[in-house]
Amino acid sequence: MTSRSWNMDQENNKFVEDFFGSIPEGFVAKALSLTSPGDACRLSLVCSVLRSAAEWDAVWESFLPPDYHKILTQDENAGCSSFGSKKDLYLRLCDHPLIIDGGNKSFSLDKRTGKKCYMLAARDLSIVWGDTPRYWKWISLPESRFTEVAELISVCWFEVHGRISTSMLSPNTVYVAFIVFKSTSETHGFEYQPAEVSIGISGLESQTQTVFLEPSGEPRRRYPVVPRRRMGMYHRGGVAYPNLTQNQNVIAPVNASANGNGPRQREDGWMEIELGEYLIKGGEEGELEMSMTEVKGGNWKGGLVIQGIEIRPKPCKT
Repeated sequence: MTSRSWNMDQENNKFVEDFFGSIPEGFVAKALSLTSPGDACRLSLVCSVLRSAAEWDAVWESFLPPDYHKILTQDENAGCSSFGSKKDLYLRLCDHPLIIDGGNKSFSLDKRTGKKCYMLAARDLSIVWGDTPRYWKWISLPESRFTEVAELISVCWFEVHGRISTSMLSPNTVYVAFIVFKSTSETHGFEYQPAEVSIGISGLESQTQTVFLEPSGEPRRRYPVVPRRRMGMYHRGGVAYPNLTQNQNVIAPVNASANGNGPRQREDGWMEIELGEYLIKGGEEGELEMSMTEVKGGNWKGGLVIQGIEIRPKPCKT
């Protein structure tokens, strides 16, 4: 950088400082509160006046949801009972979800927009045969945010539903729902048969699509379709069934990742699959219902561990 360019930058910085310095800081803070959390953070880098105004509680109060006081009272761990500033509280809610509703839900904020995010715990979902120990069992995992998760033992009718009131979500926001799960060494039966996922207002028409719980794999033996009853000698290994012909033994694997409808790794170590998206309109009342089913294949499947269904705002394209 030449000395002339450096001098020009210094003059521009002085002009910006003088301009904003001539405006009462409260006015600057009010203007920042009309932007977004991301914009406020970026603008705070412009000059010291904006940096100081961006720390005002009034700015970050405007980014918190109107009912945040009520939500904080539901916190199971009382982790947000006292904070030095509204900015600290905002960042805490972004990075550390609250466990609410008796442990059945978690609440957090989208860091860029301040929109509400929820995860419905497995216990808050409707799982067909979920209370039958021979098909599902409830276990605790240290990596789960909830005290219990649902582990699928073996079923041929796989059906999971979740519901949340639209009044709990941020209005005029496109939400995307995801089922959050893990595979285990015992996972089987999902390799080639797609599952159906849907999202929509309960009782009304919903959007439906197909997804694959396993993105890709080597050709492997497909177990024969069996009647929907408990199999006495169900084998998950690679031993051939005597009634299979050579043409039945191997089928081509499906690469779901190439189609964008397979599982994705999350930062917390779990996997997720998108169930669909829905625009929550201002004043809309009802229950947003999300589901994943696989009931057409007729084969036994098991080994998945379900933590819950997460609903979060769709990222804005920049």
